[in-house]
Amino acid sequence: MDLSGATILLTGGTGSFGHAFVERIVTTFPDTTVRVFSRDELKQSEMQRRYDTNQVRWMLGDVRNRSRMTRAVQGCDFVVHAAAMKQVPACEYNPFESVQTNILGAQHVVDAAIDSGVRKVVALSTDKAVNPVNTYGATKLAAEKIFVQGNAYAQGTETALACVRYGNVVGSRGSVVPAFRRQAEENGVLTITDPRMTRFWITLEQAVDLVLTAIDESVGGEIFVPKIPSMRVTDLAEAIAPGVPHEHVGIRPGEKLHETLLTAEEARNTVDNGRNYVVLPQIAFWSGLEERWADAKPVDEGFEYASHTNDEWLSVDDLKALIDS
Repeated sequence: MDLSGATILLTGGTGSFGHAFVERIVTTFPDTTVRVFSRDELKQSEMQRRYDTNQVRWMLGDVRNRSRMTRAVQGCDFVVHAAAMKQVPACEYNPFESVQTNILGAQHVVDAAIDSGVRKVVALSTDKAVNPVNTYGATKLAAEKIFVQGNAYAQGTETALACVRYGNVVGSRGSVVPAFRRQAEENGVLTITDPRMTRFWITLEQAVDLVLTAIDESVGGEIFVPKIPSMRVTDLAEAIAPGVPHEHVGIRPGEKLHETLLTAEEARNTVDNGRNYVVLPQIAFWSGLEERWADAKPVDEGFEYASHTNDEWLSVDDLKALIDS
């Protein structure tokens, strides 16, 4: 999609995804403006030194603040919503705070976007929203529902809202990669929760591609799920620190052994467009979905997309190459 001349609001813009997204926009669309919206002034000032250009604008604010969100989206063509509380233990210990940011913040983004006539909104979700077992996943599931059904409230306007849902990100600040490196250097032992654990793995570049695809292809209410490989946590440890012994410490509260990106229940409303799976809403009071996805292939009844049953796997060598890059 050609975003030339557009104005994009990026919530949570100082995170790992935000850096990758802004980098893509300023190098690909020189006439596009990105408003980086976040509550951390230090991270904004550090990021500002990297992107010293009028293409990138800086707005301090919190998605919890409805009036600030209204001001932030005025004049925007698109919104990419990446702001969230993401750390599983932090959300377990502070559930009220995660609800404020992940659920009420999502509603504020939807309300402000509709009221301001934003063309498209894409929200970032997570595999932990699927059959959630922790507060983070539960709040992100609620956020997905808010964005999908926000399209019912947007009827009569030009606004369309969609989500992307993906797994662990290579190189993100919350990645286990820096933790393993630090443990190898300081302790000579890597702590692994469970040697059977598997995870989906996506690069920041792929995550940006997915969001741009959703902006381009969505008509409202879709959840885009990328076809990405799985990895074994033991293989990741070997790729980062070959030969370093492992200590098995047990699964943390709220953590899963494997991750799921699509459930068998969702399969009834999911199509395969070749590059991604697209989950369509069960209840849609708006038009355009059937026509848009008429040529996409429905997935098989009972299909489930899980990290431990995935067809595509990353080897130790594959993981080494990804980490090095």
